[in-house]
Amino acid sequence: MGEVLERPAATGTVLPILDIQHVDKRFAFGAETITALSDATLRIGKGEFICLIGPSGCGKSTLLRMIAGFETVSSGALLMWGKPVSGPGPDRGMVFQDYGLFPWLTVSQNIAFGPVARGRPKAEAAAIARRFVEMVGLTRFAEAYPHQLSGGMKQRVAIARVLANDAEVVLMDEPFGALDAMTRERLQEDLLEIWARAKLSIIFVTHAIEEAIILADRVVVMSPGPGRIIADERIALPRPRDPTGVEFNALRRHLSGLLGSHH
Repeated sequence: MGEVLERPAATGTVLPILDIQHVDKRFAFGAETITALSDATLRIGKGEFICLIGPSGCGKSTLLRMIAGFETVSSGALLMWGKPVSGPGPDRGMVFQDYGLFPWLTVSQNIAFGPVARGRPKAEAAAIARRFVEMVGLTRFAEAYPHQLSGGMKQRVAIARVLANDAEVVLMDEPFGALDAMTRERLQEDLLEIWARAKLSIIFVTHAIEEAIILADRVVVMSPGPGRIIADERIALPRPRDPTGVEFNALRRHLSGLLGSHH
């Protein structure tokens, strides 16, 4: 897809799209209670790209699932546009590592599924699907089935399906983790372009520090369980970002040091 578009980061002077206030998440295992997330506080502006990094089991995916409405908050508040998140909704879409596409539907049908399920007329849903098929660069594959697509293409369909539902917030749980390095790099570029065009807010979980610096306006660092937010680093480098650059590598060392100091 074309050159990555650069947009100014959202400012904190307006109501944040997501406001996470002192959130805890506890799970009961028999007589025992496990705290997965402790005192998480994070404000995310409209149009910001946030990456969450941290060791396995630090609560990154749990936080994503609470924002999606798949899990409830044990204590604290989780607000979208100032209103409590009380369950799943089309305004928040989740993209998983395993794509989650319907194998019996074509690319266009997968993307149109949400609008059709929400009662949009079929012609309108088809027009929405065409728009997002084009946005993610899959016009030639609109009538292909998932088994005929590469991993990178499937991930683009998964992103388009979320966007077709009018999602304002896209939640991505290590979506490129299963892809080879070249496909991953291409999809990072594609995602940045889609983000810029669609004016999305993205919260992206990754284990890779380099990926977080390439993508994010802010990198949020979490500690091992019980998961806490230990740093919220703004990435001011212009896009596209060069992983071989001096500033890039200084940031990589800084973030690596933050992760290492809390193991």
